[in-house]
Amino acid sequence: MTVAFALLVAAGCGREQAEAPAVEPAADAARQVDGSVTISGDDRLAGSLTWRAPRVALAEGDEALVAALDRAGEALEAGDLEASADSAIPLYLAVLERDPGSKPAAEGLERSLSALLAQGAAALGRAGDDDDALHRARMVAAVARSLRPAEQRVRDYLADVDRAEHLAEINQAAERELRAGRLGESGDGALARVREALALDEDQPRALQLRAAVESAMIRRAEDAASAGDFDGAAEWLDHAEAVRGGAGAVADARTRLDTRRRAWILRLRDEGIAALPRAGGIEDARALLARMLVLAEPGNAAVAELRERIDLAVHYGNFRPGQRFTDRAGGGRGPQMVVVPHGGFSMGAADADRDAEDSERPRRNLRFDRGFALSLTEITVGEFRRFVDATGYRTRAERRGFSMAYDERSGNFVRRSRVDWRMDFAGARAADDLPVLHVSARDAQAYVDWLAEVSGERYRLPSEAEFEYALRAGGTGRYPWGDGPPPEGVGNLTGDKDRSPGGRGWSNAFEDYDDGHWGPAPVGSFTPNAFGLHDLEGNVSEWVADCWHDSYRRAPASGAAWVNPGCRMQVVRGGAWASSPAQTRSSWRAPSPVDNTNARVGFRVARDI
Repeated sequence: MTVAFALLVAAGCGREQAEAPAVEPAADAARQVDGSVTISGDDRLAGSLTWRAPRVALAEGDEALVAALDRAGEALEAGDLEASADSAIPLYLAVLERDPGSKPAAEGLERSLSALLAQGAAALGRAGDDDDALHRARMVAAVARSLRPAEQRVRDYLADVDRAEHLAEINQAAERELRAGRLGESGDGALARVREALALDEDQPRALQLRAAVESAMIRRAEDAASAGDFDGAAEWLDHAEAVRGGAGAVADARTRLDTRRRAWILRLRDEGIAALPRAGGIEDARALLARMLVLAEPGNAAVAELRERIDLAVHYGNFRPGQRFTDRAGGGRGPQMVVVPHGGFSMGAADADRDAEDSERPRRNLRFDRGFALSLTEITVGEFRRFVDATGYRTRAERRGFSMAYDERSGNFVRRSRVDWRMDFAGARAADDLPVLHVSARDAQAYVDWLAEVSGERYRLPSEAEFEYALRAGGTGRYPWGDGPPPEGVGNLTGDKDRSPGGRGWSNAFEDYDDGHWGPAPVGSFTPNAFGLHDLEGNVSEWVADCWHDSYRRAPASGAAWVNPGCRMQVVRGGAWASSPAQTRSSWRAPSPVDNTNARVGFRVARDI
């Protein structure tokens, strides 16, 4: 039985008593017990359910009564109604005990009761989420009942307290269920208690808070299920959560988050499937992951299609396909973007009719690559080389010796310039991250590929000379990478007779009527890729390859692998550059360079075995 309901029962008063005189019930209900006021002797309640007025000691004489009335009035004005012997109600009761006919005391007591009920009503307004407020409302109930047990306003207030206590009990039961994890998705538990409370008071604050807490707990369970990959279970929990408040915004937001997480799971399964393919038994593992993706994904999902295609390629063509672009994880980031060069054959070296060919470009020989390989989409950039330097602390040859060869606008030549290294562009100014890295030696390039192989776990290396020319020709047989005629517009960063330096210089030996818009290297990938999907092989910067220099192709490896002699001091440079003459842009052109040489025309790209 709640406190307020017990008080109503104990009062034992019918509705007909509500019209009793305003003063008399209080006087009749009280009796003197050692100077204190207590409830009448037929009251069955005891202890905390009974209010005992604090003892008020009054001196003899009318002056003491007047002083007590003054003190009571001040206490009433201050809202101090019943807590101590100096509070309004105990003082008015003490005066009425001494002088039952005191009209000021009776009127003051009446005003005090009204103020007390107002305080109680205010406390009840906070009782939904404030236990101290409910305790105050109970105290007001005890005091009001002792003063006017038969008055309707008191009885109504006691009924309100009873309802508040009943709501508090229901909410406490809901909180216990919630703490125990019994949310009520099956019709019982915390949600049932909350609905019981809201049926009594649809605006009850604590019940509303608990309803929101039940919804949040269901959403958390949905998210936990999604984290474990159980998206069917997650959807069921969100359906339960939606039923709590009828599709509140929190559930819609959670559905959006779970859909995002579901897509992330699909992508993760795709990545796991792709990663599984190179392993022994990896195809079957990838198929199992694909089956899980099909359960989660909508029809037509791109990630599903990608893994399915990769599985088909692994079954029929290995783990890659010709022209495929990919990157490897490398040192906490991604490695250079790579392109798969298809297997095939070509004729390496200069044709007999090539008037610009040198003996080092012959004899022409036929080579075949029975397995594809990968080349970086572009030359290695300044930004990519910076990742290597930051990760290793490596110091390039140009840094250690303090200079490199840079372009000088005043003379139009390449000159030795101090404090120029891989961070600089062709003229020695600070280079943007998307420019090809310059001022690197063959050994610097080798250090980069060694690091890349180590951090990626893949077989990265410098391309062989044969691989470079095969990729440069991209199936063509002409004098130049694009054929035998003049360069098409946008084919690459070449020397054109319309090119102009910042100071207005032009080239004395250049392709007629050609202008690529750049004096110096362009940002990588600025021009049209070739038939194999690779950029800048024909121009932009010349590139280090892995081969040591040999004066001809006699006795060169028939496999197309790099021709390397231990300790060689000269290495091969291939491909045209932004400052190369037309003859140096031919597909078969090659040149020797000391392995420690650095300048503004030579960079490199990387190869990878697949």
